[in-house]
Amino acid sequence: MIDATQLAFTIAVATLIILILIFIKTIRKSEPENQPNFKKETEHESTKETQKIKEKKISLKNLSKSKEIAFKHDWLSTSLKAHSDTISGIDFSSNGKYLLSCGNDRAVFLWSTKEFEMHQHRNFRCNVEFDHALKVRFSPDSKSFIAGLGNANTIRAFKILKKEDSSIQIVSANIEDFPQKHKTNLINIGISCNAKFIMTCSKDTTFNVWNLKGGLLASIDTILGNNNYACISPCGRFIGVCGFTPDVKIWEVLFDKTDNFKEVRRAFELKGHSAGIYAFAFNSDSSRMVSVSKDKTWRLWDTKIDYERGQDASLMLTVPLEEKGPSLIAISADSYSVAVTVNTKLFFFNGLTGKCDQVIENVFNSSVCEIAFSNDNNYLAVAGDRHVKIFRNITGHKSAIQDLEAQLKTVKTQSAKERVEQLIEQHRKFIENVSQN
Repeated sequence: MIDATQLAFTIAVATLIILILIFIKTIRKSEPENQPNFKKETEHESTKETQKIKEKKISLKNLSKSKEIAFKHDWLSTSLKAHSDTISGIDFSSNGKYLLSCGNDRAVFLWSTKEFEMHQHRNFRCNVEFDHALKVRFSPDSKSFIAGLGNANTIRAFKILKKEDSSIQIVSANIEDFPQKHKTNLINIGISCNAKFIMTCSKDTTFNVWNLKGGLLASIDTILGNNNYACISPCGRFIGVCGFTPDVKIWEVLFDKTDNFKEVRRAFELKGHSAGIYAFAFNSDSSRMVSVSKDKTWRLWDTKIDYERGQDASLMLTVPLEEKGPSLIAISADSYSVAVTVNTKLFFFNGLTGKCDQVIENVFNSSVCEIAFSNDNNYLAVAGDRHVKIFRNITGHKSAIQDLEAQLKTVKTQSAKERVEQLIEQHRKFIENVSQN
């Protein structure tokens, strides 16, 4: 009886368990398969989002490349492409034959200005060992150059050698790097046109004056809060520095009759801006200067003065700018044109009137690092990203025609009149050739 009872109880429990399992199974079958579908949909959506992000990244890369490739302008002569990393500096040789470019790729390239109107451009490369060049400057004879080193914050010299096959080789000069005297990063360097001294300027408030062998002649505190820009005047007499304060300070480097260094003496200042100054520039004979400021203006100054008798630089033009941002400025050797960059925009101004003649947008993807007019006034080199873009200086030729036509009204002799008319015709031909191309 007990065995029968136990057996019955066991059968009842087993039956109950089976019924519960059947019930659960029935419920599961009757429910829509939401969970698996939800997982599948989630995975699908996640895959979609990942693909969208990848596509966006790819499209942005392609967009930046297409912008770079698609950049066109009637005034653009060519783009010099060789650097594999960001360019940091450029310089034209005094003989007008060459252009130097340097960058973060530890390379310096030498270009021929004769090839600016060609589709292909030869270049000669020099590697900067164990460092990279921030800025480069030709020597007055165009046979060598100096580089401001980005890590060591000092100077290294190089020679330009011509081979028998007319090719060029660039080698380190037979002198050691200059002593490391700067405590912060260099912002600019320069060599005087008379080859008497070299200037280096750092981001703090210091600029140093050196002889050509690396001997320190003087170290000057600019008292500007910080230095933004510095350069040597083309006449070889002055060093100018600007920074946090709204003025440009000019010093004269003095030598005696036997070319022995005497002193660095304060000369004059450019006063009038209402905010700190980004940059400034001299024309070829240092009789004119231009400056660009955080106050959204650029100014033209008459600096043909005798500062020793108390004369101050006089303001000739104040020109407003459309926008605010990191800016650079350059004035052509003949003072007929002024170029200003603000962020990625390039402006060409008439150097006589200050009128804006041309605005070129999106010259580079990032801000411009340096601009310079060629010595013949025909081109403006603009460096940024990994290229140097060469623009034809149409504004300069227009301004020259304007000035020469005014002169034509006052000339008295026939020979002088013919000469002026000939110059006008040359400038017009340059403009016509560009428009035809």
